[in-house]
Amino acid sequence: MKTTILIAAIFFSGLSFAQQTKKDTVKTKSIEGVTLTKQVFKKQSDRFVYDVAASPIAKGNTTFDILKQTPLLSTTDDKTLKIAGKNNALIYINGRKSNMDAESLVQFLKNTPAENIQKIEVITVPGSEYQVESSDGIINIILKKKMSDGTSGNMRMSNTQSKYNASNASFSVNYRKDKLGINANLSGGENINPQAYVLRNRSENVQNESVGNIDDPNKNLGGYLNIDYQLNDKSNLALSWNTWANKSYNSTIDLMNTITKYDTNGNILSTAYTKTKNKEDARSYNNSVNLNYEVKLDSLGSKLNVNAAYLNYKRFQYTNNNTLIQDAAGNFTQNSSKIIQDLPQVINNFSGTVDYIQKFKNDFTFSAGGNYNKTKTDNDTKNYAYPYDLSGNQLASQNDFNHFVYNENIYGLYVTFEKKFSDKFSGKIGARYEITNSLGTADSWKNNVETNQQIERNYNNLLPYLSFNYAINDKNNISYSFSSRMRRPSFWELNPVKNLITEDNYTQNNPFVKASSTYNQELTYMYKNSYFLILNHTYEKDQITQVPLQRSYIDPKTNQKRVQLAYIRTNFGDKQEMSAMLGIQKSLFKQYLTLNFNAGVQYNINNGTLDTDPTTGQVFDTYVNNRKSASMVITSNNTIRLDKKKTWFLGVSFFYVDKQQIELGMLKNLASLDLSIKKNWNDWTFAVNLNDVLRTNVVEIEDLQASGNYNYIKNDMYKRSINVSITYNFGNQKVKKVRNIESASDEIKNRTR
Repeated sequence: MKTTILIAAIFFSGLSFAQQTKKDTVKTKSIEGVTLTKQVFKKQSDRFVYDVAASPIAKGNTTFDILKQTPLLSTTDDKTLKIAGKNNALIYINGRKSNMDAESLVQFLKNTPAENIQKIEVITVPGSEYQVESSDGIINIILKKKMSDGTSGNMRMSNTQSKYNASNASFSVNYRKDKLGINANLSGGENINPQAYVLRNRSENVQNESVGNIDDPNKNLGGYLNIDYQLNDKSNLALSWNTWANKSYNSTIDLMNTITKYDTNGNILSTAYTKTKNKEDARSYNNSVNLNYEVKLDSLGSKLNVNAAYLNYKRFQYTNNNTLIQDAAGNFTQNSSKIIQDLPQVINNFSGTVDYIQKFKNDFTFSAGGNYNKTKTDNDTKNYAYPYDLSGNQLASQNDFNHFVYNENIYGLYVTFEKKFSDKFSGKIGARYEITNSLGTADSWKNNVETNQQIERNYNNLLPYLSFNYAINDKNNISYSFSSRMRRPSFWELNPVKNLITEDNYTQNNPFVKASSTYNQELTYMYKNSYFLILNHTYEKDQITQVPLQRSYIDPKTNQKRVQLAYIRTNFGDKQEMSAMLGIQKSLFKQYLTLNFNAGVQYNINNGTLDTDPTTGQVFDTYVNNRKSASMVITSNNTIRLDKKKTWFLGVSFFYVDKQQIELGMLKNLASLDLSIKKNWNDWTFAVNLNDVLRTNVVEIEDLQASGNYNYIKNDMYKRSINVSITYNFGNQKVKKVRNIESASDEIKNRTR
């Protein structure tokens, strides 16, 4: 269920240094490359470059397969990619950010043959010209330039068996005729996302434990259409449309709750039981359109690029939350409370970008540009609470309505200067200046009492950037980068809605959340383009996260003491992350073995304190997280070629993440062993993947406060699975790909729910 996934997601945001095979949590994995006569993996001024065309394992793989095996990249959920030491990885294609939503992008990557890729660039510290937030990194996929006219495409079907069965299918086509290029995709599928939870917390002498399952069925359908027309030899006009729809009906939460009271010696005084049975129906729609004009100014590569975009996002969520108590026969048939929630969200965004790049003959490049985003978010929340007396009789409803409208305007300007001083030394310097004006209005009605509130935030930020690269000689290379970024809250985080999990367990969003600031430094040393050392330091001020607050209280209905746990979205102090990673990428035994291995350490410094919900004013026991932790990370991703003809491949991947302190407490170690086998046969590719073979990728978090308050979470998302896929490529495989256009609304899309 989407509500609870918000809690699970925060676990992985702390794994910024090492996340890998099987998901979304994109928060390292891999190292990949081969030492041929041509360099496969090398460091350039502000990025790592992986030459896929020179790799022996590209044939028959998908783009997503290759990305998982690219140095510094990883995935823990087979959907979301991570860059070592970064919170998030943004996908660019041919230097332009993909304007697909997350689900469509995954399908695109999993259905694009790796043979279409020339190289992959990993930009760990993006320059001022990139519209990225926080410590995000960029994965830039450079497609091969194929000039033939004609039609090409592929079809893919896959089936995954975990706790439940899931199926997906997609169809992609490319058409090129003279000056016109068309690229389209249609994909869909259905699955049930299962989770098993243990939630246990204790305050004073009362403990609350909730154990049970969450099942979230999903049906998805979406795609994209890109039309690119060459006006003349110097200019192009392109129109892109992306759409995605999700239907998630009958998502359920089924938890058994146990309330235990202890005396001062720790002996059990009493035990009471309730049951939580929640049902949710939700659907969402994401549509965006982007118009792009690009003109080449000279033969050196100077150009002007203009984008205008519109984004419409809608989500409708209806939940029925029930707390049941035992009847005289001991069965959970009698209601204790019922809360019905109607939680819609509508986002409309208009965006524009202008980028000017001037190249000079002396290896000097000047770039300047700007962007504008105007966003309106409408959240009309309705809560209907139906209390029951001890006999099971329904009492008068208590209504709580909140209409929250959020308007935001962002203006941005940037300049960068890049210079190659010699074959050995190059550098880049730049800055962004951003102006943010926002106004949130909340009109609330609680028990027919109206209140009105306005939250206005206006701030300006100057964000400098600096990098240099020095090739000491043919074997040794060193580089340094510094950047500063803002991390704005997502629009859902700003919506002051309470998502109920159990009667005493909920998440609370916060319209008062302000943007956080991130400062990132990175020092890299490479030897022979096969061995590397990366030192990274990130400082985040006013970090945005969920904070677990709890308190004991007297239930007015039973006059008994209970304990409440709330996950509050807010700014929670400052955080530092320092990491050091050693990596090796090698091809051995005449390219029969492609070895990818890295190991490193990460040191976290947390510093935050909270005791009050900023949205409701409710006072809790003080939660303090001023702890430090050091953790080890080991990742390996290896491919074994099983025959001379390069048609059979065996994949063996493994990651281990040591325990570490995150915002919610101490995250225990995680590990996963993944195996795969692939067969290439003419235009067909058959693959079988076994994920989390040892079933060790289960989240556990534990926290004990000095006050004695205790909190424990265990979240099993059933990552062990088997996936079977069939891919067929058809048509003229030399068809030139349509230009992939960066939409003006891409930055806003990242902040939708």
